[in-house]
Amino acid sequence: MSFRKVNIIVLVLVVVLFLLVLHHNFLGLSSLLRNEVSDSGIVGFQPIDFVPNVPRQAVDGRQEEIPVVIAASEDRLGGAIAAINSIQHNTRSNVMFYIVTLNGTADHLRSWLSSSTLKSIRYKIVDFDTKLLEGKVKEDPDQGESIKPLTFARFYLPILVPSAKKAIYMDDDVIVQGDILTLYNTPLKPGHAAAFSEDCDSASTKVVIRGAGNQYNYIGYLDYKKERIRKLSMKASTCSFNPGVFVANLTEWKRQNITNQLEKWMKLNVEEGLYSRTLAGSTTTPPLLIVFYQQHSTIDPMWNVRHLGKLKKLTKGLTNKEFKCLSSGMGYIQFPLSFLEFDVAFLFLTSTRYNHLALFFSM
Repeated sequence: MSFRKVNIIVLVLVVVLFLLVLHHNFLGLSSLLRNEVSDSGIVGFQPIDFVPNVPRQAVDGRQEEIPVVIAASEDRLGGAIAAINSIQHNTRSNVMFYIVTLNGTADHLRSWLSSSTLKSIRYKIVDFDTKLLEGKVKEDPDQGESIKPLTFARFYLPILVPSAKKAIYMDDDVIVQGDILTLYNTPLKPGHAAAFSEDCDSASTKVVIRGAGNQYNYIGYLDYKKERIRKLSMKASTCSFNPGVFVANLTEWKRQNITNQLEKWMKLNVEEGLYSRTLAGSTTTPPLLIVFYQQHSTIDPMWNVRHLGKLKKLTKGLTNKEFKCLSSGMGYIQFPLSFLEFDVAFLFLTSTRYNHLALFFSM
């Protein structure tokens, strides 16, 4: 074969490869443009995107829609994407994701969601108005971290999903192993606006106590030296609950004005400092503990197995049976985002196998 013929063949192959890449990119751009539909907003929250595509798995259009609310800040997008992916790959239900973020993060988030594994999900991106928190939160230099506005998004569920009667809230540092429909079908008692997992019932209780301090009862979150707290007659030894994942009856939430009640205690804390000075968890937990004191239902504790990001350090001393309880069979896993680096997050984008997640993080 002559040298000229070889050059012609190489040139043809290069042209074909270029056309294939161009075709692939064109299809991706067309899909993205076709899926962007604007939606009218509500004061304080502005829906930015709506993607009505049918999920990758077959979904019966007659199924009840399951609203799942997840907050996603710029520095935690990897965790949010991993959480969404884990939910999507473990259910055939009609899930609608309400992703709450700040306006500057929307474009970055949209680019992540246009990936090949997640472009088919149904979602809305909702812009959180930080003005809602004015006069309700304050910086505490003793805490060492600045206030993160999106952690309070869970207080405003009826505004985030105004047409829903029921919704699930989840933090962005979770991996879901079970079918989200099972969690959604959690029965709530009459008059209860939400169902949480109580820390004392959690499968990870021993890990929490040994590794995170006094984070399993009310005295770990509230300052019982303050008269206003004492007047509430709440037992300091009452088991606390984890608001990182919960099911909300939004009809009851609205009827009881839960959002207004939470805002009331946020303001009082700014004025009087009602939270514990040795607060072990998020500043969003204390007002929820007050408002829902003995007035909440419970979810299966296997939907709330926490602190697996520190599993190797925290499981020292556990029996094989206790460790097995933590590392297999749970529906919901939560771990600190500091342990979820972006390379791990990308692993979750494509992986559908989470059975050995606990062992993975213990290495």
